[in-house]
Amino acid sequence: MANTMTVDAPAQRPRRSFGELLSSDLRALPIVIGLVALGIFFASQSDVFLTSRNLSNLLVQSTVVGIMALGLMFVLLVKEIDLSIAAINGVTSVLMAKLIVEFGFSPWVAVPTAVLIGAAIGSCSARWVTFVGVPSFVVTLGLGLALNGLQLILLPSTARYGLQQTGIEKIALTSISGVWAWLSLALVLLVYAAVVLSDEARRKKVGLQSPFMQTVATPIAAAAVFGVIVVAILTAHQGIPLVVLIFAVLLGIGGYILKSTQFGLYLYAVGNNEEAARRAGIKVASIKMAAFAIAGGVAALAGVIAASRTLGVGVFSGGGVGGGTLLLESIAAAVIGGVSLFGGRGSIHAALLGALVIGTVSNGLNLLGVENEVRLIVTGLLLVLAVSIDKLIERATGHQSF
Repeated sequence: MANTMTVDAPAQRPRRSFGELLSSDLRALPIVIGLVALGIFFASQSDVFLTSRNLSNLLVQSTVVGIMALGLMFVLLVKEIDLSIAAINGVTSVLMAKLIVEFGFSPWVAVPTAVLIGAAIGSCSARWVTFVGVPSFVVTLGLGLALNGLQLILLPSTARYGLQQTGIEKIALTSISGVWAWLSLALVLLVYAAVVLSDEARRKKVGLQSPFMQTVATPIAAAAVFGVIVVAILTAHQGIPLVVLIFAVLLGIGGYILKSTQFGLYLYAVGNNEEAARRAGIKVASIKMAAFAIAGGVAALAGVIAASRTLGVGVFSGGGVGGGTLLLESIAAAVIGGVSLFGGRGSIHAALLGALVIGTVSNGLNLLGVENEVRLIVTGLLLVLAVSIDKLIERATGHQSF
């Protein structure tokens, strides 16, 4: 009998629907297209919009909301919400100012203290949610109101602490220019490339094959192009503001945590199916406490940056006691950037893209002389649109929401 040889046809990867692509690889595409459209519109209406000075100001103005959104996305990933982050921002910045102005502490002590207290507040609220079982929006809403009251108590009779010549103002006023700016970019890109290559090596080690162009070359090239454009714009004005560099570092750390650590994997697991994660041995309560702690600590750091920009803190800090838009803008930035309100979906670039959308709308409308009320209306409509798109993607991919 003649020997016959059969050759197995190479396994073909199943084709994914456009909805599935939008929920993963192309999730940022609608946001990028929208951001470009906003830029084209405002550039056509104002000659000032595309100047290096204005674009530099836009980036700086977007950092506080972007940092807040970055911290909040960790909470959203585990299918929770923190409505106290703006209040944490305000009360910790006031506490920092009190330590410096009244008690003579160095900013090197006062700032880390404020960040640690913010993280502790977030962790405590998460403990209440997981231990008692009260919905997170109720706990954090009540906590936010309590912190607003505490903020008023901590303020002096003048209702404001000035931070001129305390060293805090240097955070907002410091810029890196010239060759140092480009060296900083090169260092950031090298670290990013190392993380991407390390992540790809780990995937191959466990037998997960993926196209090199898609998972390594394209992300690194996109980061390089984006970085060169941003640094060129900033150096044409005064250089890279320190606050923008801080935001970039936080994005890098956050991206590494979400993509390359076990904790990041657990965040997505808890957000997608909490009961399954619990049965798999994941300590769900601890993961949620860590997520809320990150949000609180990052919100406190954003408060420090905001205080350095305004050269003081007062009832207006954290969006203002009893009002303000910082909380809503932070939630809007995270959701517009692509973080799902239904848990388990979102990438680190969401904080950047969402903050840029919010910042572009605010900056562009201000240049056109549009009233603040219109800006709030536009931001609110963008938020509704982003959540609607997220819901449609969820239906297309068959994911279940709460």
